Amino acid sequence: MDEYVDLFQERLLKIQDNLYNFAYMLTSDKEEAKDLLQDTTMKALDNRDKYIDNINFKGWMFTIMRNIFINNYRRVVRNQTMIDQTEDLYHLNLPQESGFDTPEGSYTIKEINRAIASFPPEYRVPFSMHVIGYKYQEIATYMKLPLGTVKSRIFFARQRLQQLLKDYR
Repeated sequence: MDEYVDLFQERLLKIQDNLYNFAYMLTSDKEEAKDLLQDTTMKALDNRDKYIDNINFKGWMFTIMRNIFINNYRRVVRNQTMIDQTEDLYHLNLPQESGFDTPEGSYTIKEINRAIASFPPEYRVPFSMHVIGYKYQEIATYMKLPLGTVKSRIFFARQRLQQLLKDYR
């Protein structure tokens, strides 16, 4: 058993740099990457009895890290979501400090949502995902599109939205 633990820890130490690079790619922040690396390492150590020796260790570790990142992201989104108690749900998922607390502001949100809903799906989906906080790479992966295509679609959707709402400026 001690030989297994030593081998597990040795493998874990060997891929720390790879894991940090992956964490940095996910978070784009050095401190958050270090935290994610630490969480992943602790989770792996706590669950080393679940690792099967002939399975790809590096892949197993990257999967743990990705799952921790996704769970943390969902937790942040969930904590930032407010419950809309307005009759027509105008303020749904809108931060309180948005400045749209007046009836006029609600009307503007309604118009923005209507404008976005008028986009074809190939523009509406990536733009909406970007607005709610997904990163370009996450959108590209989800839509199975090249990163450049996602960026240009979001750019064109933003331009189209500005055009449609030019009277509100």
